[in-house]
Amino acid sequence: MKRLVQMFAGLSAGLILATSVFADVRGQQFSNIDGGQLAMDDWAGRPVLVVNTASQCGYTPQYAELQTLYDRYKARGLVVLAVPSDDFRQELSSSAEVKEFCELTFGLDLPMTDITHVRGPDAHPFYVQVRKDTGFVPKWNFQKVLIGPDGQVVATWRSGTTPLSGAVTGAIEGLLN
Repeated sequence: MKRLVQMFAGLSAGLILATSVFADVRGQQFSNIDGGQLAMDDWAGRPVLVVNTASQCGYTPQYAELQTLYDRYKARGLVVLAVPSDDFRQELSSSAEVKEFCELTFGLDLPMTDITHVRGPDAHPFYVQVRKDTGFVPKWNFQKVLIGPDGQVVATWRSGTTPLSGAVTGAIEGLLN
């Protein structure tokens, strides 16, 4: 049994599962980087990978993998939502600069929010709900929260787990139509 636990721990490095009460994020809305709102309800019945991002972080190259992931699975229902945040002081000074940087550098066309707080007293209600119900709080940029088609948190990953890793793609594939 001890060996099995050690094997599982090695396989799930960087994965944090919500193990007791699962957050239900239906009804949450974000300000869209293009104006207007992005509503989680608009994606009901689809898996959504929510990633807090930053343009001046060592993990910023993950934007390319986020776009690849989105391109690979969007026809099957996946939504990838980038949530730029300056909570770790690594984001550009305006949403317009973030949008331009992401489009020019990575060709991003996936949904993006305005610059948003993901932790602390000003955290967006989505992150407050996820923290309340699962204990997950972003500790750095490019941390991932996978929401299932039913609006429940399925899994979370820390920054070192890349968007195209087997852990992330396997979890997503299990939720797709």
